[in-house]
Amino acid sequence: MVDRNKIQIDLVKLAGGERLLRMTESLSGLSLEKKLDPQKSVASQKDKLLGVFNAALTQAELTTA
Repeated sequence: MVDRNKIQIDLVKLAGGERLLRMTESLSGLSLEKKLDPQKSVASQKDKLLGVFNAALTQAELTTA
């Protein structure tokens, strides 16, 4: 069973100044990353990516059950 409270969230700054938002859950091995849009708030992009990540975790749990 995946513990959604242990999702690791990293903000990575690339050499060219761009930023990535990476989410990882170690038990399932699921990792998702997205290049951030500098014109949009990081918080809103994080919330959207977290929704996608949680849906992917749910799908992974359903396929392994």
